[in-house]
Amino acid sequence: MTSGPHSSIPVSSPRETFAAELFDTLWETYRQRVSYVATYEQVIKASKATFVNDHIAFRTFAGQQPLAGIASISRVFEALGYRAAGSYHFEDKQLSAIHFQHTNPQFPKLFISELKVWELPKEAREIIGRCVRGHRGNVSEQTLAALHNLDRDQSPGKELLTEVVSVFHELPWLLPRREDVVAMNAVSQYAAWVLVHGYNVNHFTSLINSHGVPALDDIDKTIAALQKAGVPMKTEIEGERGSKLRQTATEAVKIDVDVLDQGIPAKMPWTYAYFELAQRDAVIDPESGKKVRFEGFLGPQATNLFEMTRLKT
Repeated sequence: MTSGPHSSIPVSSPRETFAAELFDTLWETYRQRVSYVATYEQVIKASKATFVNDHIAFRTFAGQQPLAGIASISRVFEALGYRAAGSYHFEDKQLSAIHFQHTNPQFPKLFISELKVWELPKEAREIIGRCVRGHRGNVSEQTLAALHNLDRDQSPGKELLTEVVSVFHELPWLLPRREDVVAMNAVSQYAAWVLVHGYNVNHFTSLINSHGVPALDDIDKTIAALQKAGVPMKTEIEGERGSKLRQTATEAVKIDVDVLDQGIPAKMPWTYAYFELAQRDAVIDPESGKKVRFEGFLGPQATNLFEMTRLKT
């Protein structure tokens, strides 16, 4: 098993063990690509703090032919015990999103968004259509059943984990043309990102509340520590002091992505991912009247964080 931040989550079933292994496998690839994560880990270690992953974000295209969108990947997680907990709409970006929570509250939340392709200009729809017409088949019912029934079959084997990881790590459609990625970026940086990265993790998130030490007990102190260590950060914090959710992020790293250049497979640099920080504060539960930690998301904040993957020219 890959060692990562999810291996410390107390699990009570083979299905939860599988979910933790899946997240740690995705984490390891993300960690290797996003250099700022290692610096964060060093800061955490030096301060004797604790890292808990608050949520993982994924991006998708919502299309009809072939059928694609949030459900393309969310059903994998639903089969592992996740349930939809909130929906969000971003009219100016043609995006919708659903956040999912696990029946085990210590598992990270998931934030899965989709681009409503039909709302884009004709030329952009045609670019996406050329690529996604080669979309592989969605996860089979047999695979979903295998995940759902892990508690009955306690020896799923490495093959199932390998199959599920490939859903995220392998581009699910035809390689995009270099010129199409550039043209799409002028219309929607989100769309260009999904064209080249598919269902790869967009970001993991440090839960500031978990740090557990005075030196890093709020988002401002954590930002200062990361900047001191040389990590470039988003210039503003989303959310005012005292609000129920405050978020920020490192800048996004660039990695080489696969494209077609005049019909020949090639590489080009493109933004990949950032590392997010989230501080969650208390709200009054309307049912019990008690103070509880806010576990949702706020649309206006997410809107600005989407922009962190915009390619800087």
